[in-house]
Amino acid sequence: MINIPQMKLGIVAVSRDCFPISLSEMRRKAVVGSCAVKDVEIIELQTIIENENDTVKALEEAAELGINSLVIYLGNFGPEGPLTQMAQRFDGSVMFASAAEESTSCLADMRGDAYCGMLNASYSANLRNIRPHIPPYPVGTPDEVAEMIKDFVPVARTILGLKSLKIFSFGPRPHDFVACNAPIKALFDLGIEIMENSELDLLDLYQQAEGHPDIPAIIEDMEKELGDNNPYPDLLPKLAQYEVALLEFHKNNLGASTFGIFANKCWPSFEKFFGFVPCYVNARLAERGIPVACEVDIYGALSEYMITCATNHPATLLDINNTVPKDMVEKNAETLGDYTEKDLFMGFHCGNTAPSCMKNSQLRFQKIMHSLMEPGQAPDITRGTLEGQIKAGEVTLFRLQSTADTKLRSYVAQGDILDIDPESFGSIAVFAIPEMQRFYRHVLVQKRYPHHAGIAFGHVGKTLYQVLDLLGVTDIDYNQPKEERYPNEIPSVFLG
Repeated sequence: MINIPQMKLGIVAVSRDCFPISLSEMRRKAVVGSCAVKDVEIIELQTIIENENDTVKALEEAAELGINSLVIYLGNFGPEGPLTQMAQRFDGSVMFASAAEESTSCLADMRGDAYCGMLNASYSANLRNIRPHIPPYPVGTPDEVAEMIKDFVPVARTILGLKSLKIFSFGPRPHDFVACNAPIKALFDLGIEIMENSELDLLDLYQQAEGHPDIPAIIEDMEKELGDNNPYPDLLPKLAQYEVALLEFHKNNLGASTFGIFANKCWPSFEKFFGFVPCYVNARLAERGIPVACEVDIYGALSEYMITCATNHPATLLDINNTVPKDMVEKNAETLGDYTEKDLFMGFHCGNTAPSCMKNSQLRFQKIMHSLMEPGQAPDITRGTLEGQIKAGEVTLFRLQSTADTKLRSYVAQGDILDIDPESFGSIAVFAIPEMQRFYRHVLVQKRYPHHAGIAFGHVGKTLYQVLDLLGVTDIDYNQPKEERYPNEIPSVFLG
């Protein structure tokens, strides 16, 4: 992945001055040792924060070490003022965690009371209007805290990515899909930059890329990737030229941002002027951590990028598209397991899913556009999709969306992609979500979500929920399994 943050995680201990500072130091070292066992890379700050002067020193130490995410660890009660100053002034993602008492032998003279200190730390954080990541139960043994830190890594990586993100769009958001026309003000509220461009700008970039020295190498890479599944070798030079154009634009227009993604107009005029569909190139860029959302779906691109940061794996954007026919359900009854017909739908898009996420794939033409643009003719300008069955396995559906009045809301739904032949075209698979019929009606329809869903290949609902919490998004529907919830945690409309 070339377009997501590289983590450099640090841990700083804090100590209330009326408690032994050695207790915080000893417990910090134990946490770092447990992190090493779990293959969590973490840098141990030597400064222990007891007062504001220590905060200044710790900030300098963190800057010198290049730390971009920080665990503030209460080895004992901790000074809530200085520790939340550290969180407020540190330029990166921050997590709070605290130490549990090890055994009865420490209760007489080496009790830390961090269980109590976490309460004051959280109160002080609210006074300073900061939102550190606080795990569901933020007090634990070194091994338990190390596990919390491991869970924090993808959360921190996603927050860092959003802080330095720029979204490039090409073309007006389509009239036919008004659902993609959500207000963009909420992006600025998140600190995300956006640069909107016209389709003519994109055509100009494409034409300027003709003869670019990287094109032969890209063609060779495409040939290797497609292998025998390449019925259109004559199309590859055009696709390679388009890929170069997007990558050059990406490199030259990040400006003050570090990461960039795209939301591009891809039909109907695109095919007539470019002479192909861009789907395969979109899939290849997604493979590298640069999602290219279809139909100028800006919030779809953002959702894909959040997934990519959370999973360190390509995401895709699919239509929540069509029902699964009864005869297909009956034919695959054993594959369904506990899922019912009403839990199923087909996720589809023209051909934008990364090759590594496909069970099988081939360079093809876009069937719907072909019937519209080239009826009765051999495919030409509608060629360029990557079609096939998407791999089976765990899946998370996710979207962050602005409402018409610029409020952010989101859904997170975990389930499975089933190994069932979809018997159709495009990048496609049969999806199963527990209580999908209720999710469809009471979340997607009732809360006015558009048809595009970001697709994460794995169960990452917990990570995405925690990211949303840090962003201050409160309108979230999440089908976290009931057995994994704390009482009153994360209400779910569609699981009841």
